[in-house]
Amino acid sequence: MSHITLVRHGQANSTARDEQSYDRLSDLGRQQAAWLGRHFKDQNQHHTRLYTGTLSRHIETAAAMETGLTPIRDPRLNELEYFTLASAMEREHGLPLPTERESFVHHLPQVFAAWQQDRIAGAPESFAAFEARVQAALQDIAGGDGPALVVTSGGLISMVMRQSLRLDIPAMAAMALAIFHTSVHRMFPIGGQLSPVLFNAVPHLEPMARHHAQTHI
Repeated sequence: MSHITLVRHGQANSTARDEQSYDRLSDLGRQQAAWLGRHFKDQNQHHTRLYTGTLSRHIETAAAMETGLTPIRDPRLNELEYFTLASAMEREHGLPLPTERESFVHHLPQVFAAWQQDRIAGAPESFAAFEARVQAALQDIAGGDGPALVVTSGGLISMVMRQSLRLDIPAMAAMALAIFHTSVHRMFPIGGQLSPVLFNAVPHLEPMARHHAQTHI
């Protein structure tokens, strides 16, 4: 098995209220990705393969990183459709979509719990289907040759951690909320299984002049 480095995409359109509007990088998101790409080069971090989902924010992040690798685009690496799920929760259960960041802390666990329990009729995919596709994608990537770099989204990364650490839904939601844009997460094969050895690292954003770029939304 090969080790996998997961990267959350750069900051997207933080004012969006639907999937399509959200799916593009902000100027800051492109800068975050460029800084991360430069960090990888400066540290001589070696990857032989690059994977992304098929979402614009994944593709734009990978391009801004300038790794020199040709990306393999895999729809199994796409994010869960949070805005779609949240809209369905509002219609079906009267749970309003948050308008400020602090409200997401309470909103996300409720959405994840209802989704896992198949209580969202308008869900674009089931929780079980999301879990299965993430697991299959990571297994396939780990079975390839050489260290792989994967540009994806925070919800997917939290699912990877759930599967590895056997997290319950509140813990998975808390982890998803904590993930920075362009943060780095590493899964290493130990005993025939992928185990997390790095979570939510942002060394490229640690200089004081870049603290403003440590964003979640």
